[in-house]
Amino acid sequence: MKFPNIVKIIGISSGLLFCSAALADEQKVAWDKLFGLRNVEYMQMETVKPDGKNQAYHIFVRLPDNADTTGKTQYPTLYMLDGGANFPLFASYYHYLRFMEDVPPMILVGISYGTQDWRKGNARSADYTAPSTENAHWGGAPRFEKFIVEKLMPKLQKSYPVDSKKQILFGQSIGGQFGLYTSMYGNAPFYAVIATNPALHRNLDFFKRPLVKRTDRPKTYIVSAEFDAERFRGPALDWQKHWEGKSTEWNRVFIDLPAHNHLSANPHAFRNGLKWLFAK
Repeated sequence: MKFPNIVKIIGISSGLLFCSAALADEQKVAWDKLFGLRNVEYMQMETVKPDGKNQAYHIFVRLPDNADTTGKTQYPTLYMLDGGANFPLFASYYHYLRFMEDVPPMILVGISYGTQDWRKGNARSADYTAPSTENAHWGGAPRFEKFIVEKLMPKLQKSYPVDSKKQILFGQSIGGQFGLYTSMYGNAPFYAVIATNPALHRNLDFFKRPLVKRTDRPKTYIVSAEFDAERFRGPALDWQKHWEGKSTEWNRVFIDLPAHNHLSANPHAFRNGLKWLFAK
């Protein structure tokens, strides 16, 4: 990889900044030295959007350390939305959680758009959301869930030792909204959902509708952070109040998390959500 000139500050005089430039040595990134990210494999998948254009998804898969290669052992599998950021974060964190035996051996799957820019293919605001009267481009959750159920899950189950009865979804913000959508109104065969600071600010009423009937509804772990922005925090608390005491057959827990914000809550939700799911 060619790096641009690295600028080194060598002095400031009379308000002027003097710099010298040095060309960095050309070296490949030693990914194998990032041992927290070992055993990672990659594939690209595509689906066709309503406008006829292809939507690319970059799929990253981290296998358990010392995974059973005989095919006799199947592993719980965690699907992470916003995988471009969450996958490297949690794939490394998982290494420490396993060291402390906080979580069982698992397969981690990151679903990434390869960019944060919607103009370059990041479709999270459509894929992760239920319909909204405020945003015409919202409302793609049923289509995205179909991609997961009909394409992604079968591909992973064919290629890796996935325990099809222990598939888990992690989503934050509008990814958390998708988690609630698939748990409340969808049909994806997730064993559980972890939804962090679900952003329901533009379609809260949608999530107050009666649940669809399911015999295999995912267990659901929901986190709302104390210092989340009010536009997210308020609707999340409103949603919790609406459902409190209702639909008692739905195994869920709502965590009011102190001292965290919209994004800092993610590691807490990841660890404690998994500990709640796999508590002995």
